[in-house]
Amino acid sequence: MRPYILAETNWKALKDTKFELAVLPWGATEAHNYHLPYATDNIQADHMVAESARLAWEKNAKVIVLPTIPFGVNTGQSDIYLDINLNPSTQLAILTDIVTVLNRQGINKLLIFNGHGGNDFKPLVRELGLKFPKMFISFCFFPQLSYFEEEGDHADEMETSLMLHLRPDLVLPKENWGDGASRKYKIKAFSEGWAWAERKWSAISEDTGVGNPHKATKEKGELFFKDVTEKIGSFIEELCKADLNDLYE
Repeated sequence: MRPYILAETNWKALKDTKFELAVLPWGATEAHNYHLPYATDNIQADHMVAESARLAWEKNAKVIVLPTIPFGVNTGQSDIYLDINLNPSTQLAILTDIVTVLNRQGINKLLIFNGHGGNDFKPLVRELGLKFPKMFISFCFFPQLSYFEEEGDHADEMETSLMLHLRPDLVLPKENWGDGASRKYKIKAFSEGWAWAERKWSAISEDTGVGNPHKATKEKGELFFKDVTEKIGSFIEELCKADLNDLYE
């Protein structure tokens, strides 16, 4: 039993415990090239948050990890078989209910760990912050640490390396890997990044991947996982110990 993982602990342990911070991992259920499982984002989020929380807990940070939300925003993948979509309005409803519980029970800090690029929590956090002024709500994604040669953002070298480290039993042999080739918008502003429109996934990628995974290795995934969780663990520790009345220099 890990006392910082809500799904594993129990009422005997919790009834006299006071937590400073709740962490909510949020992933997605979607195709990841030919070779990675639909739950890739959830598996990565589960492992990253659990390890980061362990590191923070060992430094006396009072953190509790909530169960991972397994569905995310997949509006651009509506024609990809069994990609499960939650609309942003649904995410807001779920978050509102969770924040209501935390607020009522005196856990005034919530960190959302975003494991899926299609999720956008900034407008949701803004709205909830206005509704629950005593709550401090934040979110984070993987820190951008560079260990990888190939650019990509879905089932790419980075995600494949992580899965080779975390769950190699769920990764198909290399001869099954697609090359992750993808098409970009012809409109220059979208490609330059200062304008945005949602991509229709089936129109940009044949194998649902974006980014070549073929240079992925278990060793790269292990190094990335270690460094990312140490960084997030320090962040969790800081959040736990932060005085909400004294946040600014």
